[in-house]
Amino acid sequence: MYEEKITCTLIRNAEIYVNRKFEETSLVLKNGSIEAIGPDVGERYPDARVCDFEGLRVVPGFIDIHTHGAVGVDVNGASCEDLEKICRFFASQGTTGWLASVLTDTKEQTLWCLDQYRSWQEIAHKGARLLGIHLEGPFLSTEYKGAMPEHLLKTCPDPALVKEYQERAGGGIRYITVSPELEGMVDFIPELRRMGIQVAIGHSGADYETSMAAIRSGAMASTHTGNAMKLLHQHFPSIFGAVLEADTVYCEVICDGRHLHPGTVRLILKTKGLDRVVAMTDSIMAAGLPDGEYRLGVNDVVVVDGDAKLKSNGVRAGSTLTTCQALKNLMKFTGRPMEELLPLLTENPAKLIGVFDRKGSIDVGKDADLVALDKNGEIQKVFVGGRLIVGNA
Repeated sequence: MYEEKITCTLIRNAEIYVNRKFEETSLVLKNGSIEAIGPDVGERYPDARVCDFEGLRVVPGFIDIHTHGAVGVDVNGASCEDLEKICRFFASQGTTGWLASVLTDTKEQTLWCLDQYRSWQEIAHKGARLLGIHLEGPFLSTEYKGAMPEHLLKTCPDPALVKEYQERAGGGIRYITVSPELEGMVDFIPELRRMGIQVAIGHSGADYETSMAAIRSGAMASTHTGNAMKLLHQHFPSIFGAVLEADTVYCEVICDGRHLHPGTVRLILKTKGLDRVVAMTDSIMAAGLPDGEYRLGVNDVVVVDGDAKLKSNGVRAGSTLTTCQALKNLMKFTGRPMEELLPLLTENPAKLIGVFDRKGSIDVGKDADLVALDKNGEIQKVFVGGRLIVGNA
């Protein structure tokens, strides 16, 4: 729902990111979608509201498929109004679409989270769009649990539980993280896909053979690659080696300089190519806030110098990263130009979770979710559904 009528808007004097390169052209936005692209399109819409971008770069809105919250709100405890608070903060950071990552929790609390997602769909919005739910668990390895509460993890698939969750979410669960070494999990992956859920493997000590079996069964992604998983050994490539090798797999990466060394980011990009890497944040409720004590699901977390760790044992627990900072970090880590790296935050996540037909690139007919950046990558304006959310017209 929108609180005001969306008008026809002409964006001119901008460098528009079309077909993975910047072009000096114009855009017309109408009824929440991209109506037309071209240098002279404004002549066909004389009544359009004109936005002169004075050389700004216009890119697709960023999509964050793995985040647990921000600005004092933890997804596992977020009411529908709290979810909207996250949406508004994310929009200020260039994120126009996101999945709410529900950390492994009790069945009752998980169902409550799904209810809040459904309720959010009924309220007015002035921020990023919540595109669905990511379940991080509960079918995860105890050995590589990370911040997952071990007593709530399940050691084998439970089709009835996932079906109940998906029905409660109104089909809104788009993505799930599972550990492929759990008994019966490889065979369960096709069933998850039939429920409309894309499958990522992670939080795992799976060997190479099991990981490859999961990929052949339909797993399409690797959750925060290189973190909470068994790493590559020359004799035992394990899950890390499998996801790097497999051409079909998208590798999530947390580009905060803590979860992955910049050299590791470069190696993953060199191995996978620019089409199979997804930059996400894994942010927690501390994102956008100063150091201090916070929560991540059932866990107490302490943030020092922006680094989030479990209070109980010092294990890293999510991040305080934002998507706009991830883009700047990627440019710094790799030395690559912005136009090469933008698909990691736009096109690739949209393809992975099945929304590329309407999001993830600037094309006629797609949702008008746009971010205007200056030459340094700083956000100046954000449109969501054709409506200016951040910045002035």
